[in-house]
Amino acid sequence: MTDLELRAQSFEIAWKYLDQSGLLTGEHRDAARFILNRIDCMMLRGERRRLLLSNAAIDAYRLRPVLVTLDA
Repeated sequence: MTDLELRAQSFEIAWKYLDQSGLLTGEHRDAARFILNRIDCMMLRGERRRLLLSNAAIDAYRLRPVLVTLDA
């Protein structure tokens, strides 16, 4: 499997889980960028286990700080 295939499969697993669980919030473009960034960082460090990549991206997304706006 190529790195691009691994990246795509890891992203797809993470995205489907977050989407089906209702955890995707805000702009989907920002969420996708966040997930891919996490996967890319781990791959740059040499990680090649698909489920570890996707699960780490899910955990990072769930634990990310979220800005809350106050409506006046």
